[in-house]
Amino acid sequence: MATLSPLPPNFACKSVVSRGWRQGTNNNQQGVSNMEKIAFIGLGNMGGPMAANLARAGYDVTAFDLSETALAQAVANGCARGESAQQSVQGVDVVISMLPSGDAVKGLYLGARGLLQALSENALVIDCSTISAVDARQLIAAASERGIRAVDAPVSGGTAAAAAGTLSFMCGGDAGAVDAARPFLQAMGASIFHAGPAGSGQVAKICNNMLLAIHMIGTAEALQLGVDNGLDPTVLSDIMKASSGGNWSLEKYNPYPGVMDGVPASSGYAGGFAVALMLKDLGLAMDTAAGSASSTPLGALAKNLYQLHGGSDENRRLDFSSIQNLFRRPAGRGSGERLVAGGTNVQLSLSQGPLRRLPSTSVTR
Repeated sequence: MATLSPLPPNFACKSVVSRGWRQGTNNNQQGVSNMEKIAFIGLGNMGGPMAANLARAGYDVTAFDLSETALAQAVANGCARGESAQQSVQGVDVVISMLPSGDAVKGLYLGARGLLQALSENALVIDCSTISAVDARQLIAAASERGIRAVDAPVSGGTAAAAAGTLSFMCGGDAGAVDAARPFLQAMGASIFHAGPAGSGQVAKICNNMLLAIHMIGTAEALQLGVDNGLDPTVLSDIMKASSGGNWSLEKYNPYPGVMDGVPASSGYAGGFAVALMLKDLGLAMDTAAGSASSTPLGALAKNLYQLHGGSDENRRLDFSSIQNLFRRPAGRGSGERLVAGGTNVQLSLSQGPLRRLPSTSVTR
């Protein structure tokens, strides 16, 4: 997933969306409803398709993003161009954001020049970013103080679901605010869950992504074991999908190159959900576990493995399914050797202590 830098308080990376005039049953002389205006903030690998789906659903979308490339794509998808945060949210009814961090979200909304100061009372804020529950509660409380409804609504489903409009939304906040957000979320997703009060959507999201990391790693490990013992990864995937080992990673996001079309593994692990973002989410999960004194040994191991895999900037930009490279054997090398993408060999056995990173000129057996 493409990421955005943390935003200063006076900047918005966004797409402003206005619902066009629609036929209605009111007493308006033209028989149409009032115009609703929506600001969508953040046009990365997830936010861009989400804004496009809002436009396809009949909204007029004005987009703004730090990335000129992302902004140009949004315009090509039917969005108009916004020039700044403050200008874009003037007169809007709803703001939807999809940003890479809690600092970016707080920088956008809070403070003397934050967007909450520019929004009218009774506006609705829907933050779809994955951030800490603490940050989400801070945003919702600050919005409430100004009479603005707000929900945390992180998503699941990946870039394919974002493009298809079949995302799952996990919402935290007041029931009335979640109900108000529902029509807009339905334009971008297939499943909408009210997880509980403010911050609950974020807790549900980090639980989900911790599990996602664990079963992606397990899937990659099992596939490599089969390949190392002569099995075709496509055949093995079909077997496991029809057996008790079936999971989302196998069915929707196979990590082994060449097995499944349309997933990052079949395009050099480009695009998708970056290793850096998975590490961020696993960090949030570990912080949350520490706060509640919860035991998460597999989550901790998953974080360590992604930390090892993401040791280079190049790897951190790859899709998280590239964890497969941690297990793949370099061509022409024997049993016991594995290559971490980026040129570093690694001993994967846990029987002799923690994983060790070795120089790229070293071979482990």
